[in-house]
Amino acid sequence: MDDLLAQLRAGLPAEALITDPDVTVSYANDMASFCEAGTPAVVVLPRTVEHVQHVMRTATALRVPVVPQGARTGLSGAANASDGCIVLSLTKMDRILEINPVDRIAVVEPGVINAALSRAVGEQGLYYPPDPSSWEMCTIGGNIGTASGGLCCVKYGVTAEYVLGLEVVLADGRLLSTGRRTAKGVAGYDLTRLFVGSEGSLGIVVKAVLALRPQPPQQLVLAAEFASAAAACDAVCRIMERGHTPSLLELMDRTTIRAVNAMANMGLPDTTEALLLAAFDTPDPAADLAAVGELCTAAGATEVVPAEDAAESELLLQARRLSLTALETVKSATMIDDVCVPRSRLAEMLDGTAAIAGKYDLTIGVCAHAGDGNTHPVVCFDQADPDESRRARESFDEIMALGLELGGTITGEHGVGTLKKEWLSRELGPVGLELQRGIKRTFDPLGLLNPGKLF
Repeated sequence: MDDLLAQLRAGLPAEALITDPDVTVSYANDMASFCEAGTPAVVVLPRTVEHVQHVMRTATALRVPVVPQGARTGLSGAANASDGCIVLSLTKMDRILEINPVDRIAVVEPGVINAALSRAVGEQGLYYPPDPSSWEMCTIGGNIGTASGGLCCVKYGVTAEYVLGLEVVLADGRLLSTGRRTAKGVAGYDLTRLFVGSEGSLGIVVKAVLALRPQPPQQLVLAAEFASAAAACDAVCRIMERGHTPSLLELMDRTTIRAVNAMANMGLPDTTEALLLAAFDTPDPAADLAAVGELCTAAGATEVVPAEDAAESELLLQARRLSLTALETVKSATMIDDVCVPRSRLAEMLDGTAAIAGKYDLTIGVCAHAGDGNTHPVVCFDQADPDESRRARESFDEIMALGLELGGTITGEHGVGTLKKEWLSRELGPVGLELQRGIKRTFDPLGLLNPGKLF
């Protein structure tokens, strides 16, 4: 410990180091349940690329593991500390270095808050689409680490589609530049995409070149109520089959609706089994909503309510935004799953999750990015009850097994971390796992970067 601190202090300002154990323990974990966390030796808050390079050179020399962190809003344990590690918190590297309206790019440091970037580019008539639910808190570096998504992915795609280039500090302290600033580029292997979603296991992102879009028109929202989740999922299939491209297509099941009603008095009917929210940011959103409303009615919607303006749209969206918070009030703890299935099998995923909730006698609410097939089953349980905690963990695993059985994936946007390590190997298979471990060894031969995650 003395050697480590002495070498770190040689290249870092005093304020960049935190050694007080009462403070360092607050950096030990992210927001995931059932994920063990170790005790960090020290927390480093770098402000420059050179600071990060110094940390990695020191870590390599002393063989000390490094756990990179953003805002720790993750839900898979990917930012959890390991015993004796250096926690490298990148939140102080929070500058927007450039916004270029001609090239439609932004250049940012990893600690920039997603919402701060969105507002900054919006002032110049531009749009950065990826919008995770935690966008007011989460960082761009964390978004890149987990390849995060959000409500608008059905039309605009996920983080990976907006990362053009990166600067990455490697395990030995070298600085690697990947990608480009241009609209096109196919020179060599796509190392940029390799780092997106790697959860800090291959290198430390210290700068990102992000693609921007022109600011779209203000979206209008439609809410459709259904007497069954299957009918709501049928509406989703009809909407996508007819070629519509909503800017948002979200679904809430009965459990989620009731939790939101109980917390916020939203006034949604207790008889509603599923609520579908669709939005369009097209030149004529009212016409698009009318067409989608007809498809919802044909699928069995009991009520279809299109918003007339932005204020009404925001009111309709409020229920979806409150979903996770409302479910957190049901019990003392929650586990938020992140299973993505083909849209055509979304109904089977919801019905199967309801059956699992019944089997384990648990409350499990589902909110979903329905247009992507990305479901978020939220297992509510009493953390102080060992038996209920066991059932919660078993139900979580069964939900992931169901997702794979339906041709899906164990994570659409939250990442693997420590929570889903066992399930990653099942999804990839032995050949895929062997190759991915080989890539890890190439970039991090000593295994110092975020050890114990992914594999």
